[in-house]
Amino acid sequence: MSNSSENKLVDHLFRHQYGKMVAILSKIFGLDNLELIEDAVQDTFLRAALRWRNELPDTPEAWLTQAAKHRTIDLLRQLNAAKGRHESVNEVSIDEEINDYFLDHEVEDSQLRMIFVACHPSFSQEEQIAFALKAISGFSMKEIAAALLLKEETIKKRLVRARKKIQTLEITFSYPAPNQIPVRISRVLHIIYLIFNEGFHSTKTDELISKDLCGEAIRLCKLLLQKEKFRNGEAYALFALMCFHASRLESRMVNSEIIDLKHQDRSKWYLPLIVLGNDSLLKSVEFDDRSIYHLEAAIASEHVRAVQFENTNWQRILKYYDDMYQMMPSDHVLLSKATIFLQLGKLKEAKAELDKIAPDSLSQRKYLFYGCYSEYYEKAGDLDNALEKIKLAIDFCSNKLEKDYLRKKMQSLKEKM
Repeated sequence: MSNSSENKLVDHLFRHQYGKMVAILSKIFGLDNLELIEDAVQDTFLRAALRWRNELPDTPEAWLTQAAKHRTIDLLRQLNAAKGRHESVNEVSIDEEINDYFLDHEVEDSQLRMIFVACHPSFSQEEQIAFALKAISGFSMKEIAAALLLKEETIKKRLVRARKKIQTLEITFSYPAPNQIPVRISRVLHIIYLIFNEGFHSTKTDELISKDLCGEAIRLCKLLLQKEKFRNGEAYALFALMCFHASRLESRMVNSEIIDLKHQDRSKWYLPLIVLGNDSLLKSVEFDDRSIYHLEAAIASEHVRAVQFENTNWQRILKYYDDMYQMMPSDHVLLSKATIFLQLGKLKEAKAELDKIAPDSLSQRKYLFYGCYSEYYEKAGDLDNALEKIKLAIDFCSNKLEKDYLRKKMQSLKEKM
């Protein structure tokens, strides 16, 4: 196996195993040892990367799990020594006890507890996101900074603050009280939603999709839904939304080129995920609560339901966006409405929505505003303005693959002139 392949394998396993190991060790040793635990897990992966250069184990995940168990005993010795304890460690009895923590249901329980720790109300929203991406999803400092479009130093400070709050407020590795669950669940779902979005529409400059992150977000949401006390309509709706989006992942990129919704090969859409999404959306309305995820899932459902792009029920989708704007007014929703009006051939209404938008409010998605405006001018027959706007879209776009897509559109406009 080449070094490049080994590195990819280690990265892949890191994504899947990091959060799991940190959660298990936090359950065993407590959150007050979190920094030590994270260092130990990092060290385990570093050792794996070095050892696997010479020989890759038959089952890398099992190797990592066994290494984590050994590391647990090392940590136990280390912590005992720090406390001045010198009693010997009975490795046989401890080994049996540690094995219990690595049973599947115990691992899932540990990870759920960690999700709620990440969304503790004493953390600011910015700290919650940074902490979740680090402790649950195994993002490096650099990756978190890239995902949130911030400097690494800023992320480092947020993580330090979060860890300090864990210490000073004596936050425990436990579930919230029953009366706090509804509020905490919403925050947990928001974090899962952010993780999925980073995978579905990456903010990295050279990558558009990260299937690992999409899969991780779906897995975390599924973990929540397995516990009856955490089920509500919002959680089912988010799960449905992610399933619908994930069903289209294989068709979004072909030969390293972005394929827009209109030109995607719908035969590649993954039916089992669409079925799972439909089931989850139906369950979401069995509960009394309604959320923005219900509307987003309903819109995604309309897209996957259409046999061809031309069969899309744009009028119904527009209604969902109207409802969404009532529930949560934002320029992002206005931009979506403008896009729908363009599909319906209602240029006047599309421009009216675009003119309401302050482009800077869209932050890193500002290029979508100019891309939509370009399409408006193209449909209106004003190719000069269409070209001007697509150039702005390219200037404000940071992702290489999306830039390439926009450049192709620009070339198409030039050929029409």
